[in-house]
Amino acid sequence: MLVRLLYASRPAQQSANSLVDDILKSCRENNPQHGITGVLCFSEQAFLQLIEGDRVAINRVYGQIVQDQRHTDVSLLHYEEINERIFGSWTMGQVNLEKINPSVILKYCPLPELDPFAISGSAALALLKDLFASASIVGRA
Repeated sequence: MLVRLLYASRPAQQSANSLVDDILKSCRENNPQHGITGVLCFSEQAFLQLIEGDRVAINRVYGQIVQDQRHTDVSLLHYEEINERIFGSWTMGQVNLEKINPSVILKYCPLPELDPFAISGSAALALLKDLFASASIVGRA
């Protein structure tokens, strides 16, 4: 059974950018053996991550994320059973939202900056789909 999980968190340290390389490295090393794919969006203030895969594997990974000291304020935004993956090409794609046209973010957020805590899970998922459609996701691995 495939599932999709979307969550938001805040970086435990001052700068999310200093954590991103470590998180992406860990995802790219561990996700393939568990069949997990997804995308990580980040700004200085927040992470927005979507992961897809087997329900047991996704639930286990989310439990680890909640306990991960690199994250604070972990909040589940969306969880659903799926028939197919959106981000099946990435062990973990990445989007640095500071390099995205602010109008894309403003389409879904109250201000032209990522605040996944201020939007619904469906709006966050729509934002990721827009970023996918506009080829704003990089770091294919």
